[in-house]
Amino acid sequence: MSDPTLTTLALLAAAAFVAGWIDAVVGGGGLVQLPALLIGLPGASPAQLLATNKFGSIFGTATSSVTYYRRVRPDLRTALPMAAVAYVGSIGGALIGLHIPKAAFNPIILVLLVLVGAYTLFKPDLGSESIRRFHGARHTVLAMLTGFVIGAYDGALGPGTGSFLVFALVGLLGYNFLEASAKAKIANFATNLGALTVFAPMGLVIIKVGLVIAGANLLGGYVGARTAVARGSGFVRAVFVLIVSAFIVKIAGSLVGWWP
Repeated sequence: MSDPTLTTLALLAAAAFVAGWIDAVVGGGGLVQLPALLIGLPGASPAQLLATNKFGSIFGTATSSVTYYRRVRPDLRTALPMAAVAYVGSIGGALIGLHIPKAAFNPIILVLLVLVGAYTLFKPDLGSESIRRFHGARHTVLAMLTGFVIGAYDGALGPGTGSFLVFALVGLLGYNFLEASAKAKIANFATNLGALTVFAPMGLVIIKVGLVIAGANLLGGYVGARTAVARGSGFVRAVFVLIVSAFIVKIAGSLVGWWP
């Protein structure tokens, strides 16, 4: 593929900043960043796009993870085991994802997003406060199982990973949206790292583009995490519903041929 122009790099950086902000608040930055890479790098292979996206995203998730930890102080006794198995799941998913058609997942993702969005929209009190479900080892095991399954999905495909993590932590384990976002960022960092463990040694990352979107994603992640902490769970819930709705429109549009 030919070298991207300065204009293309600037537009990719702008998209990466927005993606980093969205990812930090509630997940789903891939809705912005992946289409931008697809448009800006028409000569790149799907594997290169996924790898470069992961390279940029990991800087944003690392920054937002640290920012959330400093300001929210999520319980690492749950977050770290969840992240560890999410890393393993992502490696397995990335290895599988190299050999399966990505388009086959769109109908499944669409159904999941509709269910997640509807459940959140029609339960206005969901995630407004922490009401822990399950306790002790059972709580940790369920968090780890969630991390592994969503980690495998992220390695294989990826769109909506952060949103699925947040929803699982809120709906299944009973966290409020702010605390769920904090733990989801730690797990999402691990899933990005797991995918890169597979993609980077294969030389699939487009370094020049990756470095540009990494810097922008990092800044967006920092701003987004600070915004979410300052505005609280109600704000995060509203953004969550908005992003899930946008995902539904995007994927449904792809399935009926409105856009690629």
